[in-house]
Amino acid sequence: MFGQYSLYSQHMLTIASRVDVMNRLGRAMADPTRARILLSLLDKPGYPVQLAHDLELTRSNVSNHLTCLRGCGLVVATPEGRSTRYEISDPHLAHALNDVVNVVLAVDDGTPCAGDNCNDPFCCTPATATEVTA
Repeated sequence: MFGQYSLYSQHMLTIASRVDVMNRLGRAMADPTRARILLSLLDKPGYPVQLAHDLELTRSNVSNHLTCLRGCGLVVATPEGRSTRYEISDPHLAHALNDVVNVVLAVDDGTPCAGDNCNDPFCCTPATATEVTA
């Protein structure tokens, strides 16, 4: 019995850890400014002054959001003299973020059907509540 409890505890801890990771990612991406910063950093590493200029934000606003992204483990900071360079913390994360963007674009309502004979009622037009429940 003790062994089963121990396995169950480890399994639940693993689930809790994974949920924590998902919550951190969701928190980071839920804010439009942080999402814009992440998208910019997907293209190349950046500096707060440059990001503020490119995204038309204040430097303090960018710095606050970068602090959050660092706290979530999504970006890393590398001091370079009097500046700090920020980049996505891991190549796997960069790949995953690009995949998320591509998936969202693929299922966007504005995306046309692949062919004229598409029979999926939800493919080209947004579903209404009556269509979904019917």
